[in-house]
Amino acid sequence: MRPIGWLVLGIAIVAGLTVVVSRAAEPQGKAPSETSAPSAAQPPASVVPVTPKDAAPPPSVTIIGASDAHGVLGREVLSSANENMGRIVDVIVDRNGHVRAAVIDFGGFLGVGSRKIVVDWNALRFGKIVNKKDSITLELTKAQVAAAPEYKEDAPMVVLGASGSLQPLQAVQ
Repeated sequence: MRPIGWLVLGIAIVAGLTVVVSRAAEPQGKAPSETSAPSAAQPPASVVPVTPKDAAPPPSVTIIGASDAHGVLGREVLSSANENMGRIVDVIVDRNGHVRAAVIDFGGFLGVGSRKIVVDWNALRFGKIVNKKDSITLELTKAQVAAAPEYKEDAPMVVLGASGSLQPLQAVQ
């Protein structure tokens, strides 16, 4: 969706919620002709809009330009020497939601004989990834990646880093 489309969607959501809240604040059971106008001497009784207790606040809307962010899943990964290192198949985040590593499907041919390895997010260089054909660069050699242990879900993982910059996750018990 284009950025202007997101803006219009956000405005429409806020406008819709405003109508719902204002209708919820109207007195129920009276026909429009039965309502009387407030006298000039007294201010209206309901100056503050009333919101239902269960009503969620409207969502925040952020617009990200088309050239500012791109998805990485399925992207090809190359070494600095332009060797094919595989494709990103997953992203590992810690309990705080910070991106820690990428899972790369490495080796093999057409999915046969490949294995998943984990590399430190900081070892990846994104450069120009505007098109799906654009690749990501990994600051490790093919030999280093080939020597890495295989990633298995729900098991402790070894994360390959370019300079040992990744700090291990602390076990919480």
